[in-house]
Amino acid sequence: MNGSYRQPDETDWSIIELVRTGVVSNSAIAAKLGLSEGTVRQRIKRMKDTGVLAFRGLIDPDVLTNRQLTLIGANVTESRLLDAKAREISELPNVLSVSIASGRFDLIIEVLVDSNHGLVDFLTNEISAIEGISKTESFLLLKTYSKFV
Repeated sequence: MNGSYRQPDETDWSIIELVRTGVVSNSAIAAKLGLSEGTVRQRIKRMKDTGVLAFRGLIDPDVLTNRQLTLIGANVTESRLLDAKAREISELPNVLSVSIASGRFDLIIEVLVDSNHGLVDFLTNEISAIEGISKTESFLLLKTYSKFV
């Protein structure tokens, strides 16, 4: 985060919800919420600066040819390494997200790789190079619904 973090207020959440549902212009958001365009612009800038909100172009992974969306469950050798290993893995190419999880796996890693060869390369050359990962299990996502990457 670039600035000091604070919880979004009710107006911020309203702006976030409109952006999530596809309303993207500041003036359209302002009109829906009864705010000025400048207020919306300032609030969006503050949320971006503090890391609360980010904008990206997303695509349905099912339209990507020769690309494989995969979830990888991973275990860390020591619990005290969870945060450090999650951050380290998040910096690898092709990693879309890393989450610390409860249950059978310590980490859930979402990757988008070049077909099955890309997954083999990711597992054998990238994730295996990270010390402190004791086990992985891959889940190929064959078809997704309401998922964009």
